[in-house]
Amino acid sequence: MATSTSILLLFLFSSVVTSLSLSLPLSTTSRWIVDDTGRRVKLACVNWASHMEPVLAEGLSKQPMDTIAKRIVSMGFNCVRFTWPLYLITNDSLAALTVRQSFKRLGLLESIAGIQANNPSIIDLPLIKAYQTVVSSLGENNVMVILDNHISKPGWCCSNLDDNGFFGDKYFNPDQWITGLTRMATLFNGVTNVVGMSLRNEPRGPKQNVNDWYKYMPKAAEAVHSANPNVLVILSGLSFDRDLSFIQNQPLKLTFSRKLVFEAHWYGFSDGQTTWVDDNPNQVCGRVATYMMRTAGYLVDQGYPLFIGEFGIDQSGANVNGNRYISCFLGVAAELDLDWALWTLAGSYYVRDGVVGLNEYYGVLDYNWCGARNSSFVQRISALQSPFRGPGLSEAKPHKVIFHPLTGLCITRKSLLHPLRLGPCTDAYPWSYLPEKNLVVKGTRFCLHTDASEKSVKLGILCSNSNSKWETISDSKMHLSAKLRDGKSVCLDVASDNTIITKECKCISKDKTCDPSSQWFKLVDSTRSSTRVGRSLLQSLHGKGLVG
Repeated sequence: MATSTSILLLFLFSSVVTSLSLSLPLSTTSRWIVDDTGRRVKLACVNWASHMEPVLAEGLSKQPMDTIAKRIVSMGFNCVRFTWPLYLITNDSLAALTVRQSFKRLGLLESIAGIQANNPSIIDLPLIKAYQTVVSSLGENNVMVILDNHISKPGWCCSNLDDNGFFGDKYFNPDQWITGLTRMATLFNGVTNVVGMSLRNEPRGPKQNVNDWYKYMPKAAEAVHSANPNVLVILSGLSFDRDLSFIQNQPLKLTFSRKLVFEAHWYGFSDGQTTWVDDNPNQVCGRVATYMMRTAGYLVDQGYPLFIGEFGIDQSGANVNGNRYISCFLGVAAELDLDWALWTLAGSYYVRDGVVGLNEYYGVLDYNWCGARNSSFVQRISALQSPFRGPGLSEAKPHKVIFHPLTGLCITRKSLLHPLRLGPCTDAYPWSYLPEKNLVVKGTRFCLHTDASEKSVKLGILCSNSNSKWETISDSKMHLSAKLRDGKSVCLDVASDNTIITKECKCISKDKTCDPSSQWFKLVDSTRSSTRVGRSLLQSLHGKGLVG
């Protein structure tokens, strides 16, 4: 335990001020996070771990921190959820260690040499100062930061029995925690790219209970806001941040407003290590999406921002359970237009669970932190890095875009002479979904229809037939199905050249061996401005008298 005097003096001496091009600070309006002008800012973050035994941001032995920050930006992220252990700020002996000393005590001599080569300016800095330096580097690259108190005692997280999970655990003293949060909030008061503080990662374990959550979480929230009124205050639920259902019956009472955000986590293994393999993917998706809405997603309808602080998959593609889950997750995240943080940036760790240089297959960067581990995955999530809707974005009329979670693309078209196909969601067609079940290009009389299975879908103006009426079927609610003239049902699908076709609807129920994700499409509400493609189409149709 710290006596606190030496650490507080360090705070006053070493505070770093950074600048960011956004109009900060951030606040909330209903379910949206907005900048100082009232315009929506979507948090599209990546987690950068700094809570492990060395207590240094991972990867600094592999690459210069500025290079890593630029790589984060190049992959489309605007934000980092930057983890830290409580003892970094409450334990004098740990806070006083330099980076070199921290690594030397762990026998990580190769990492010391790597840091000396790639980031020599921090090698003899105290750990807390090195943490600040990374935050400053992110700010210089216009990257927002959410400070996430991940754990108390440095180490890998998380399990039910790690004594870090809930108030009263061996390493989780609530008074010490509030003191640490207050100090961290004070330290970064005035650091403009620090836009939020996530108060505790994944509350869990045998001691967890709602009463203690309400006893300590509001206290911590008030303490953070008092120390730094500029930051968003982000609160996690119970059961590894899977359960915020109790807020529905007992809303949180705080003295401040427009700064509260709730956080939830969702992985494929959250629903069971083999659930997505052992059951039909449509049924699993429907079941777990319903659970997520009941336990956390409902908050957006009650006017609270919801931040998915962790999600992710094995990016080698080897985990079938994760591969099936991620298409479902991306569909839900697009439909709700959620803020989020991908786990994780790290391509490798200095040391994890006793293994030096452990390869992180969930990492968006490769082992040497040189580039993307899986560039197709980066492309896939790119559509969700920009907001589909929210205050101040554009003056476009509300419409739908048709999002394909498997690819991260949307239905679009090069011109009237080309078939409908998948393309960047920035070029997505604007659609209306009418009560008659027609999918109509917004502002026209053209509706989507199909003539035959395994043929390209078309646009036409005869919209009363069954082959022009599209229903969302299956438990996943992501199959778009119409009936051919012979009464056979078909579903939207994607050909090898990315053109949109119809095929026999697959994996609707029972069958657990097939993968329906090529047929999963999500109708997403949007107010993004009309694209170049959309304007070109409307101009063409106007000349033909087909604009409604």
